[in-house]
Amino acid sequence: MRASRPARRVGSAAAAAALSAALCVAATAPVSAAPAAATGHHLTGTPVAKVTKADWEKGLRSYFVLADPADVEAAKKAVVDNGGTVFAAYDKIGVVVAHAKGEKFADAVRAVRGVQAVGATRTSDVPRQAYDPPIPKAPTQQQPTEKERLRWDMEQIRADEAWKVTTGSRDVVVGVLDTGVDDQHPDLKENFVAGKSASCAYGRLDRREGAWRDTGSHGTHVAGTIAAAKNGVGVVGVAPGVRIASVRIAEEPTGLFFPENTVCAFMFAGDQRFDVTNNSYYTDPWQFVCPNDVDQAAILDGVRRAVRYAQNRGVLHVAAAGNSDYDLANKTTDSTSPNDSTPIKNRPIGNSCLDIPTEIPGVITVSATGDAGVKASYSNYGVAKIDVAAPGGDPLGGQDRGVYSTVPGGGFGYKAGTSMASPHVAGVVALLASVHPDAGPAELAALLRKQARDVPCPDDDRCTGGKELNSFYGEGEVDAAKAVRTRR
Repeated sequence: MRASRPARRVGSAAAAAALSAALCVAATAPVSAAPAAATGHHLTGTPVAKVTKADWEKGLRSYFVLADPADVEAAKKAVVDNGGTVFAAYDKIGVVVAHAKGEKFADAVRAVRGVQAVGATRTSDVPRQAYDPPIPKAPTQQQPTEKERLRWDMEQIRADEAWKVTTGSRDVVVGVLDTGVDDQHPDLKENFVAGKSASCAYGRLDRREGAWRDTGSHGTHVAGTIAAAKNGVGVVGVAPGVRIASVRIAEEPTGLFFPENTVCAFMFAGDQRFDVTNNSYYTDPWQFVCPNDVDQAAILDGVRRAVRYAQNRGVLHVAAAGNSDYDLANKTTDSTSPNDSTPIKNRPIGNSCLDIPTEIPGVITVSATGDAGVKASYSNYGVAKIDVAAPGGDPLGGQDRGVYSTVPGGGFGYKAGTSMASPHVAGVVALLASVHPDAGPAELAALLRKQARDVPCPDDDRCTGGKELNSFYGEGEVDAAKAVRTRR
C-alpha cells in the first residue's frame, strides 16, 4: 500500500486499512519556477536541443533508446531523424531518453543500425510539468518540543548500543532516492548536504535550489530513520553522525517513479559517489518488469546499466522488498500494472519478471519485521530474494506499532512498510562504512550479511530455510551494535 506513493502495497484489505490509519502524512505544495536547463549533468557529446514549456504537446510519450556507449551519438541521431527529441542522455551507459509522438517511432528507431533496444517507459503521456518543472515549496517549520527517547525499532536493532562506539562518520553520505526531503526540518538540517542533492523527476537532472524537497512526506520520513540528528529532541536515526542527500524521483502530479527518473537518480548517485542509497519504491509503471516484452526489456536493461554504473563507482544500493505479502520467488500474476493508465487484470508473469531496483543483482533487498521481530503481515518474502530484515512496523495492533520518524514542517509521524525497514538497513550500512571507510559495495554487503542476527522461521509454511538463512528474513535482522564491532 502506498499512502504517499512509494510506500508499497499490502496484501489484504484489512491490512491496508490499518496501515492507512497509521500513517501520518504532511504534504507540501509545489510552486511554479523557471524551466530547468536542458543540459544535464551526464550529457556529453552531441548537444541536446533546448526544450521549453511550449514544446510540450498532448500525445508525447517517453522512450529508452539503448546503444553501446560507443554508438550513442548514432542513437541520438536516430531519435531526431525519426521525429523525436533527445530529452536526456547518459552517454557513459548508452541510455538516451527520447520524447516522441506517433505509434511508428519505436519501430523505426529499432531498425537503425547500432540501436540495441527501444522501449516506452510509460503507458501515459509525458506530463506538461516535464517542460516547466515546479520547485516544491519549503514548508513552514515548527520547532520540536518532544524529547528524544529510545523507540522500539532502534532498541530492536540495538542502535543505542552502537552509538556508544560511533554515531557514524561525517565522511559518509547516504542518498535518499524518494519523494524528496525537507532539508530545513530541525532534526535533519544539520546532516543534510544540499550540494549533493537534486531532482530527477521527469527524467532529467535538476540541481536548482530546493528541487530536492519533499512533494509528500515519505522521503522525509525515510531520511529521519537513517540520520535524524542526536540532538535531544524529536527522534534519532540509526546513524545520526552521517550525512544525507536527497534525490527526488517522484514527479508531480502523479507521484510516480518512472524508469527515466530512476536512471537519472542512479547516475547522479554514482557521480556524487554516495556510500549507500535507500530505495523504498518500485519503478513505475510496472510492478514487475518482464524481459519478454519489448518495452519492458528496454526498461530493465536501462535501469540495470544505471545501477551497475553507481555500483562501479562505490555505491551500495538498499531497497524495500514490497508490501504485498508476495512470494518473490514464485511469481504468477500481477493485476496492478501498468499503474499510470489501466492495469491489466491477472497479467501472467514469471520469475524472470523483476521488481526493480529491488531484484537487480547487487541490490540489498530488505523485508520488514514488527515490534516482536516477526515478519510483518504485509512484507514480501522469497527464497534467495531477501538479504536481511529490519523493523518496518506492523500497525495491525495499533498506530504506535509503526515506525516514528520525521515528516515535513518540523513534525513527526508514524508509517509502516518495507519502505520503513529499508532505511534502517541503509543506516546500518552507513555505520559499517564509517568503521570500514575503505570497504567497497561488495565488502559492505558481505559485512552486512555477516552482522545480521539469525532469526528462525515462525510457524508459517511459507517460510523455508534454516535459522541462518530463510525466505522471510534472509541472513537475519540487522544488528547495529554488532555491525560497528564486526571485523573484516
